[in-house]
Amino acid sequence: MTTLLAAEGQYWLPDSATMAFVGPMWVLIGTIIAILIAAILVGRKPQVTGGIAMIGAILTGASCYWVLPRVAEGGWAGFAPGSGAPMLLADNFSLFFTILVAMFLAGVIGLWLIGCRTAMARADMHRNAPEFFTLLLSSALGMVMMVSTTNLLMIIIAIELASLPSYALAGFEKRRRLGAEAALKYVLFGGITSAIMVYGVSLLYGHYQTLDLNVIAGILKDSGGGVLPAIALFALAVGIAFKISAVPFHFWCPDVFEGAAIEVTTWLSVASKAAGLGLFIRVLGIPIQAGLDPASDFASGISLTVGLFAALTCTVANLAAFHQTNIKRLLAYSSIAHAGYMLMAAAILTKAQPDAAHPAFSALAAYLIVYLFMNLGAFGCAAMVYWATGKETLDAYTGLGRRQPLIALCMTIALVSLVGLPPLGGFAAKVWLLVNVWEYQLYWLVIVAVLNTAISLYYYVRVIRQMYLTDDDQPAISAPFGGLALVALSAVVILATGTLAFGTLREKADFFAARLYLGSPPAAAASGVPAPPAAAQAHANASDDHPENLGPNTK
Repeated sequence: MTTLLAAEGQYWLPDSATMAFVGPMWVLIGTIIAILIAAILVGRKPQVTGGIAMIGAILTGASCYWVLPRVAEGGWAGFAPGSGAPMLLADNFSLFFTILVAMFLAGVIGLWLIGCRTAMARADMHRNAPEFFTLLLSSALGMVMMVSTTNLLMIIIAIELASLPSYALAGFEKRRRLGAEAALKYVLFGGITSAIMVYGVSLLYGHYQTLDLNVIAGILKDSGGGVLPAIALFALAVGIAFKISAVPFHFWCPDVFEGAAIEVTTWLSVASKAAGLGLFIRVLGIPIQAGLDPASDFASGISLTVGLFAALTCTVANLAAFHQTNIKRLLAYSSIAHAGYMLMAAAILTKAQPDAAHPAFSALAAYLIVYLFMNLGAFGCAAMVYWATGKETLDAYTGLGRRQPLIALCMTIALVSLVGLPPLGGFAAKVWLLVNVWEYQLYWLVIVAVLNTAISLYYYVRVIRQMYLTDDDQPAISAPFGGLALVALSAVVILATGTLAFGTLREKADFFAARLYLGSPPAAAASGVPAPPAAAQAHANASDDHPENLGPNTK
């Protein structure tokens, strides 16, 4: 890595190897630029714009597999002048989330392209396709950055880059009153939580004189913390909890899901929560990486606090979903409840530090893979019903088992999997999560999860009952072939991950949860690609011996 000292009036510049390790981010940025240029050269054609966005999403996922072998043995950290704290990092877990975001981005873009030909009149969405996809891809870039950093400044930038485009996407259909109202609530709530988060970060920086969470964790381990660090860390957690929709920071979610376009709702239901959870578990994992004793009072306090928030989140969401009649609001509360389940993985993060895959990271990775297809299937079915009937309420599903059997079947598979019943992927992922929670003796959290699963059965079955056990003699509805293929594929994956492919799912989850970034660079790849910059090792040495060297004013 090229390092030029600021004291000599020069600047630090990254080299080509450094740039290559954040290749997926560059692909997203390049796609945004390509969309804007295409709008000038060939006009504002929705199909062309959507096609470019789809190619960009596929290339983003493919580029992760090019980087993955080069970081699989230990991770990489870069964009760090001299011995400064690394701004970005790449390891198995960050690349997993990038792949997840790219896959889901492709699914949402596919849903949008299908809706172009079949949806009810949505002039704003189609006429302003370049702006829509610029916002969508910018949001995706922010989410990728969220799980690729432990630098406080980059965390703020990443969360805001993910959030600001999401606010605009929620109210993108300007002529829709519910959308404008949802966007306003989203902006106000997001602005408040962002202000609290920035205040917490300023306290941490002012107290520790560094932006690197690894250094802060090392100092906390030795000093035992205090009131000010506790307040600051809680304020930081507020900003992350907003992205997860954890209770009590969930109020924006149902209104935004109801008011936004179905594609935007689908995007926020998975990508936003996945990125928030990835960042949250990354931040909570830093004290363990710094050598915190899992049996210490500090570690036990973190575990208990996160467990309580997880229990509260899934319980409140499941109870609130009982009386919902709008399918998007129902699925909004469902997504909040599942965020609570996934938070349970974070509760066991401080319990152990195995040499291979950490069970918390592994359980979360497996759950998110299945959750992606469950939500893509459910929202894809909801989109096709809305396009055919113009309604989002439960009565639109009356007699759907007769009127459109394939949509009804795929919706049933998605909903039963969201409950967590065998033999579907949702059951396998939830069992894998709860087995790990039980193993680390958080028995009360397992009981809460099981009780909430039983509670959630009611409102999911309501939709299934409406599709098969009621009928109003309405005519059959048509559905686009592309939409049927999308939800059918999701249903097949849900079935496979619950039975034949569950072993493969666990293996992949363990792989992405192993050998995470611990401050040391990986060995050079066998293909002859140069080893990552030495700044990562310099960071590790400075962190151990001279924490003050990692301050923002490093010379």
